[in-house]
Amino acid sequence: MTAISTSEISRLQTCLRRLLGSPGLTVNAPPRAGLSVELAVNGEVVGTIHRDEDEGEVSYAVHMTVLEEDLPPAR
Repeated sequence: MTAISTSEISRLQTCLRRLLGSPGLTVNAPPRAGLSVELAVNGEVVGTIHRDEDEGEVSYAVHMTVLEEDLPPAR
């Protein structure tokens, strides 16, 4: 995995807001080197984003965690 630049963070945020239809989505730079870039919705961190570069091609993987306690009650 390769670090995500400030420019990439801004571009990712724009892309993900458009794709997911969520203006409250933010992509947050890590507070210090070596930590993951965070994906948040309305200020609540819901996952991380990782950058991968293979044979000159760059891709980004979003890992999102949903806690069972955040799900609506079962019917």
